[in-house]
Amino acid sequence: MTSVQQSVEAVVFDLDGTLVDSAADIACSLNVFLAEIGRSPLPLEAVTGMIGEGARTLIARALAATGAVPPADEVQALTRRFLDLYEAAAADRTTAYPGVATALQDLQASGLRLGLCTNKPERATRLLLAALELDPLFDVVVGGDTLAGVLKPDPRPLLHALDALGATVERAVMVGDSPIDVASARAAGLRVLVRRGGYSRGPAEDLGADGIFEAFSDLPQAIRQLS
Repeated sequence: MTSVQQSVEAVVFDLDGTLVDSAADIACSLNVFLAEIGRSPLPLEAVTGMIGEGARTLIARALAATGAVPPADEVQALTRRFLDLYEAAAADRTTAYPGVATALQDLQASGLRLGLCTNKPERATRLLLAALELDPLFDVVVGGDTLAGVLKPDPRPLLHALDALGATVERAVMVGDSPIDVASARAAGLRVLVRRGGYSRGPAEDLGADGIFEAFSDLPQAIRQLS
């Protein structure tokens, strides 16, 4: 890992579809919410395609897919209700992808500072990380409401994470799975790796990242190849 340290001092990760498979819990909570307001349930595949742009966008998309979309203030209140349901069950079915904990531990042991930057609200993020025993591996966690609702692909959440890590964009890497992650990294001036097999609707090769990996055992080498 010496060569990794020479060129990279911090790695910032996305969460859903990158480190964890959370779609089943999100879909379950979403369908409980939809049932409460008299809407039809959505299949897992449809919900997975709605993940990644924050809870409010998820709810707006689910409402549009099942009927009329109410006014913005009502969508906000409905989003809060969904989050209450989700936070109570966020780790019921969610698992880290194989090799995640080992890869994070190895990167941390090599001296790299690790951050998390997700559009999931911070409270739900921290609850999930604690349930999966991943929270000690991150030096900073930035959620979708950490900066008063500023979300990726806006670069500010990612830059805020780097500032908290004491890292420069020149010596940091973003790891994600979606066009939003790539766009956020590009806007912030970071190199970016994508995990094949996440929640992106298209092939990883089409995302325009600096590198692609599939197994987390390959992540250190993917980082080294960026130098």
